[in-house]
Amino acid sequence: MRGALSDQAIGVLAETFRGNLIRPGDAEYDAARRIWNGMIDRRPALIARCAGPADVMDGVRFARQHGLPLAVRSGGHNVAGTALCDDGIVLDLSGMRGVRVDPIRRTVRVQAGVTNGDLDRETQAFGLAVTSGIASTTGLAGLTLGGGVGWLMRRFGLTCDNLLSADLVTAEGQLITVSPDTYDDLFWAIRGGGGNFGVVTEFEYRLHPLGPNVVAGLVLHPAKHARDALRFYRDFVREAPDALGAIVNLRHAPPAPWIPAELHGAPVIAMTVCYAGPVDEALVELAPLKRFGSPLVDTIERTRYLSHQRLFDPTVPSGWRYYWKSHYLHELSDQVIDVLVTHAWRDTSPLSYTLIPLMGGAVSRVAPDATAFVGRDGAHLININAVWTDPTEDDEHIAWAREFFAATEPFSTGGVYVNFLGNEGEARVRAAYGANYARLAEIKRRYDPENVFRFNQNIAPAGTT
Repeated sequence: MRGALSDQAIGVLAETFRGNLIRPGDAEYDAARRIWNGMIDRRPALIARCAGPADVMDGVRFARQHGLPLAVRSGGHNVAGTALCDDGIVLDLSGMRGVRVDPIRRTVRVQAGVTNGDLDRETQAFGLAVTSGIASTTGLAGLTLGGGVGWLMRRFGLTCDNLLSADLVTAEGQLITVSPDTYDDLFWAIRGGGGNFGVVTEFEYRLHPLGPNVVAGLVLHPAKHARDALRFYRDFVREAPDALGAIVNLRHAPPAPWIPAELHGAPVIAMTVCYAGPVDEALVELAPLKRFGSPLVDTIERTRYLSHQRLFDPTVPSGWRYYWKSHYLHELSDQVIDVLVTHAWRDTSPLSYTLIPLMGGAVSRVAPDATAFVGRDGAHLININAVWTDPTEDDEHIAWAREFFAATEPFSTGGVYVNFLGNEGEARVRAAYGANYARLAEIKRRYDPENVFRFNQNIAPAGTT
């Protein structure tokens, strides 16, 4: 292990540290090093559970002083497991969960440990919202830094498109505020560039009127009708209004209470929607979707936005084993549909699924170089999710995802959403940033030339190899 992490050194840090310092052998150590993806099993030398920005500043300086690897955990929901490192220090911000809504200015400030569910709970109290993810347990920090795909993005833009400012601890351990007016280069970089440039301790977002009720839900069809359903869906969403958020889900039906017991485990296609507009308008726009075919289940109705945001939660619990492969698709052509139908239900685990979020709308109308996020030209995003619980089955489930991914690759844009990226190497990181990579590498060189923040989808400082 590089650098010595002695009791004396930790004692010095503990003198001013307001949070909790957790070491191997402590009663809470094993629980503290668990994250969402159960495949990740790493043993940090120290987990520094921060109580505020001062703890983060001290933690960054401490790691550099002792020559130790530094990882940053906020929600801990990243599939690649970048929130943990072996034999280094984890700055754990998951306890920093303050949310402050300003209903007059329609803004919200949130600390780095806030989850989508935390954010929605507070903003919906005022009938306001901003694009967040599709599971309430996802951390907002990682979501934002990677871009922020969610139900509301086609109307209001990505999460990062609604970012107004952020407080960030630099590689030197200094706390700064980045915005369009201060450190504008860093502000550009953190809107899609991930955790490469510092530790964000607080975010400020623009809010939009929405809720508490929306029209949302899904129609469920048997997999044997998937070709027809996907062709209908492709035509239905082609001219869809921005208010329509939609995700296709190809899977085996989970044991949800709103699915008849006799359908549990059956191969199905779910066309899931959330309409970010007036209820009356939504009922008109979604009528063709509800009329198509003979759905096994139709739950599309007026519902609380908060409830819809938790729809996928039971199928993505913490501790299961997850392996993802993803990219953007130009379109749902007949050839793509054939590939989807051929591979989706060959999955080797009944827990696996394939998500196809609809892109476009407000996302596509932001210039490709306006933020670090790349992928605004994709019509659809595909995320192939291998999910299982038994470690002895790793190889077979990973092989299914890779084979499926390879079959869809000829139809991709060549890009990938960085938040859906696993441990796939530098070439895939470059694919995530495309034409923006060189600018990001230069900003990295300027603010983190020693690559202190490298436990992420790493962008090497310009001039290094």
